[in-house]
This record gives sequence, structure tokens and C-alpha cells, in this order.
Amino acid sequence: MKLLEGKNVIITGASRGIGTGIAQVFADHGANVAFTYSSSEAPALALEKELTAKGVKAKAYKSNAASFSDSEALVASVLEDFGGVIDVLINNAGITKDNLLMRMSEEDFDSVIDINLKSVFNMTKAVQRTMLKQRKGSIINMSSVVGVKGNAGQTNYAASKAGMIGFTKSVALELGSRNIRCNAIAPGFIETEMTDKLDAKVVQGWRDGIPLKRGGSTEDIANACLFFASDLSAYVTGQVLNVDGGMLT
Repeated sequence: MKLLEGKNVIITGASRGIGTGIAQVFADHGANVAFTYSSSEAPALALEKELTAKGVKAKAYKSNAASFSDSEALVASVLEDFGGVIDVLINNAGITKDNLLMRMSEEDFDSVIDINLKSVFNMTKAVQRTMLKQRKGSIINMSSVVGVKGNAGQTNYAASKAGMIGFTKSVALELGSRNIRCNAIAPGFIETEMTDKLDAKVVQGWRDGIPLKRGGSTEDIANACLFFASDLSAYVTGQVLNVDGGMLT
């Protein structure tokens, strides 16, 4: 059964990692996918081609989610290209610039807040008018277990992801009466091409500390997004779902 047949979805930061995994699973479930990338065009165009081959509409847009004007322009373009309806927004764009607080520069703090948190404000504000007119929509924000529990050396990242949780709950309260739901996902240790470059013993140590004894996959996160995007979660809003193998248990 295809849970998102004919739905139009925007995913920010989808040219690699978790974003790519979400786009692939959503296309498998019949969604038309508009997604953004910020730098390298080749992976984005390759993903666009891959998704289109699944029989859905897909288009890559170069856009900076940290810019409100870019976000407004993106939403306008998607509405024109995808038939005037946006059913789902997934705020997935994010970066890390880790360091201990005493060594962290103001620039590194600000850039993480802008790209990880302000982008959620930008995209949600840009898309809400359309969803209000439709009287329906699902907004999914990609937080982190670090936003729930904190982590040494990631004060900027943790602050951005914790802020996202507060934003999610507030938007759920503001827009719920118009049948617009807003939820967050807090991934734990997810294995991607980035973790493939880490020392194998370090990665295994992380796995050993997780109750399920493995790292998560991009598909694990995508399936959680599928739940929030589809009618399976029609009575769920303002929630944070930890997808972490029991890490925070």
C-alpha cells in the first residue's frame, strides 16, 4: 500500500544522508518530491533522476533554507511546478560545527543556529499560508537526541535542536485548529556515508552502548517521517519521536 500516493512533499537538505533516504522512501510510497540542496549539483540531479524513475514527479532546487527570501521563493516555485498544493514539509537541512564552548567562535555558533533552527522558522512561515488555505498539512522537523539530552562539544548544535522542539510544540498549538500537524523526530546514532569515514572501533563502541546494539539507518528515520506524513498519524501533533534504538531509555 502506498501511503502518500499523489501527495506533494518538500524536503530540505535532501541531496545526501538522511534527506536522501527520506526522499527515496517517500517516492516509493507515491509522493511527488521537491527537495533542496545547497552546494554540489551532481548528487542532487542524480537523486532527481532516481526518484523520477520511480514514477513520481521530482525536482531539485538550489536554495539556502537559512534565507527567508530563498525559502519564500522556493515555496512559490514548488507551488507553480507541483500544481498549487503542498501536503508535507520536512525541515531536514542541518550542519554541525562542533567544539568545546571555550573554543567555539561566534561565527560557528551563529551559522549552526541559522542553518539548523532559523531555517525551520523560514520554511514553516513560508509554507503555512498555503497549508492554511488547504486546511491541511503535516510539518516534520528533524531534531536530535542531542536536543533532548545535550552533548559536550555541541552547545550550538544542541541549542538548535532543542529550539526546534519548542518551535514544533508551539506551531502544533497555533495551527492545529486548521488541521495542520507539526511533529519532530529526534534521531540517535544514524549510520551514513559520514560515519563510514570514522574509526571502526569508535563506531562499534557507539553501537555497543545502544540497547538495540546497532546504529540506525536512513530508512529507520524515513519510516518515522512516513508515519508523521501520512494519515497513520492523523491524530498526532506536537510530539517528539526518539528514533534512537533505545539510547535515551
